[in-house]
Amino acid sequence: MSLNEDLSVFLDLATEAVVNGDRSALHDLPADQAYHEYEAATHVLDVPGPQVASVQELCIESRDGYGISARLYKPLEFAETSDPQPVLLYFHGGGYCLGSLDSHDSLCRSLAALTPCYVLHVAYRLAPEHRFPSAVHDAHDAYQWLVQHGSAYGLDTSRIAVGGDSVGGTLATGIAIMARDKNLQSPVCQLLLYPCTSVWQDSDSHRRLASGYLLEAKALQWMFNLYLRTDADRTDWRFAPLETPDLSKLAPVSLVLAEYDPLLDEGMAYAERLKASGVDTQVNVYPGMVHDFARLGNIVEEAGQVRQDLAGTLAKAFYPENNRI
Repeated sequence: MSLNEDLSVFLDLATEAVVNGDRSALHDLPADQAYHEYEAATHVLDVPGPQVASVQELCIESRDGYGISARLYKPLEFAETSDPQPVLLYFHGGGYCLGSLDSHDSLCRSLAALTPCYVLHVAYRLAPEHRFPSAVHDAHDAYQWLVQHGSAYGLDTSRIAVGGDSVGGTLATGIAIMARDKNLQSPVCQLLLYPCTSVWQDSDSHRRLASGYLLEAKALQWMFNLYLRTDADRTDWRFAPLETPDLSKLAPVSLVLAEYDPLLDEGMAYAERLKASGVDTQVNVYPGMVHDFARLGNIVEEAGQVRQDLAGTLAKAFYPENNRI
C-alpha cells in the first residue's frame, strides 16, 4: 500500500526543514549534538507512557567493571504480589550511538503495562566513545546478570524474553545465539523490531528507500562508521546476524518489519534463514509504516497497535497456560 498519509505529511515537513536550513540532518551533526537532538525529538514524536507501579534505576556491572545503567518497570498488576513474575530484557535502537533509557521510556512502559510483565531496559555503552563490541558485551553481561540476580528483584528468571528495536533487536538476537552456544539458559522468545542483520546495506529496499523515509542511508552509514572499528567488524555475526553459520535451536522469534523501511529486505532475509533453520518465526510487516514507527505515537495510530501486538506475543510466551485452545 502507499505510505501512511500522516507519515507522508510528517516526512515532507521534516525534509523541508532540512532543505530550508531550519534544522540539520542528524548525520551532519557532531555525535554529541546528534544525541541531544534525538532525545529532544522523542518528546515531540511519542506519547507519554502509561502508569506503572514502580520504576527502579539499576546499575549492572559489566565484565570490565563498567556500570551499565538500567531501568526496571513493574506493572500495576504486580503491585500487590510478591510472586516471581516474567521479565522482558529490552535494548533501545539508535544506531549504537543514539538513544537512551528516556528515549524509549514510553515503549517500555507500554510493554510492561499491556502484557503485563516486568521490563528491564538496558542503556548499553554508546559510540563513538565505545566502539564494537562494547554494546554486545554489555548486552550479554546484562542477560547473564539477569539470570543470576533477577530473583532478588521479584523476577522469574525461568521466564525471560529478549527484545529490542533496530540495533537493539540485533543485540537481542545476539543474546539468543550466545546463550545457545555457551549452553546458557535460553530466553523464552525474541521480540525483534526491524533489526539490523546484514553486513552491507545494499538490498533493493535500501536502494529504493535511501532517503525520505525517516531512516536515511547516509545516517545509517554515519552511525555504523562511528560504531565499527574497521570494515572487518561488519562480517562479525554479532554485528550482522545473517553471517551466523548456524541459526538452529534458537528461541522463538516475533519479527516486526515496516513496509517503507530500508531494513525490510534484510529483515525478511533473516526471517527466511530462521525458518529454514527450524526456528519458530512469526513475521509481521506493517503496511505504510517506516523504520521506528513504534515510537511515533504522536504521528500514527499504528504505534499503539504494534505495542498491543507485541504485548500479545509476550503474553503467549510468558503465560502459555492462559492461551490453550
